[in-house]
Amino acid sequence: MRSHFRTTALAATLATLISVPALAAEATYAIDSGHTQPAYSVSHFGFSTQRGRFTGATGKISVDMEKKTGTIEVSIDTTSVQSGHPKLDEHLKSPDFFNSAKFPTLTFKSTDIRFDGDQPRSAKGELTLLGVTKPVTLNISNFRCGVLAWKPKEERCGGDAKAIIFRSDFGMTKLVPGVSDEVHLEINLEATRAL
Repeated sequence: MRSHFRTTALAATLATLISVPALAAEATYAIDSGHTQPAYSVSHFGFSTQRGRFTGATGKISVDMEKKTGTIEVSIDTTSVQSGHPKLDEHLKSPDFFNSAKFPTLTFKSTDIRFDGDQPRSAKGELTLLGVTKPVTLNISNFRCGVLAWKPKEERCGGDAKAIIFRSDFGMTKLVPGVSDEVHLEINLEATRAL
């Protein structure tokens, strides 16, 4: 299968985070939409790399550090795409690309997280885009949970994920190969739970 997901990092970028002991039972964290804004980049006819982001993301992360199990669910609002150019945003939402009126969400749901020692390293699951679902595996590194100094009653897990997909595998073929088939995705995840 040509479609593949490659994640090089799911790492905390929280410099002010205070570490807490590993959890002894499964804990579920709700994605913080204010600090989770997935982004993409594509080659534009070989002239430059074009970037954009999505300002709407929801979902959850569940993890049991003792049993070394967990799941990830992320739903990205394709109507929230922002390229920095309003006319391009409208084109991206059109049937040529995300077809947001018919398919307003892009989702990833994992079915299994594999650990290496105390660190999650991969997540098998399914990506759904334009109504097409493909099995994918995310490779994970540097996952971290902790408590912010000014929010001691709230635990937070967060980090950054990078992945590559081929959009034509999901039926998004407009302007391929001029606008590259290969799409780089970056997901800066933060999720919280009350202590």
